[in-house]
Amino acid sequence: MSAVGTSFAEAAQGVIAMARFAGARGWVPATSGNFSVRIDGARAALTATGGDKAQLDASGVIEVEIEGAAHPRASAEAPLHLMRYAARPEINAIAHVHGVAATVLSRRHAGAGVLRLEGWELLKAFAGVTTHETTLDIPIVGNDQDTVRLAALVETRLKDGPQPPGYLIAGHGLYVWGANVKETIRHMEAFDFLLTAQMHEEGAR
Repeated sequence: MSAVGTSFAEAAQGVIAMARFAGARGWVPATSGNFSVRIDGARAALTATGGDKAQLDASGVIEVEIEGAAHPRASAEAPLHLMRYAARPEINAIAHVHGVAATVLSRRHAGAGVLRLEGWELLKAFAGVTTHETTLDIPIVGNDQDTVRLAALVETRLKDGPQPPGYLIAGHGLYVWGANVKETIRHMEAFDFLLTAQMHEEGAR
């Protein structure tokens, strides 16, 4: 579905769908992870702070302003969603997960600031990629408990040049997005498979 111009209730259902999909795969342990869907140019539906995302229901989703005052129930990581929406109007859904491979590789390659994926057939799961004969450099940024500062750093890193639909935070996890909920779920699943394959290949060397 396209989130632009949708109702809060419809956007919240998209948030719940992404959260439960990730929860069923063990990508949001404890109360980790967060998910959002753009409602329109000014608002988004976002998971509230805390709570088991695998069991998310409508009570755990809030409406926030993309460039407005912070919502009292918003996660500390809300700026990492909202600054993406403000910078990229074509993004309509964002997921943040803590898969094992994403977290391990984000630490392993933190010094390089990038993780290169190349030659994998499943790279074609990403929007715009039509062949396995491609290279995707996944940005890695250092973690920071000041998430406004971290979100600004991310936007600086992602500002120029073509980018894959996601990035890693060192020792933290993966942020991934798409034009709609369905595409974001596909990207989320593709990233987890590719990062798991990459981790196993590196371990076998």
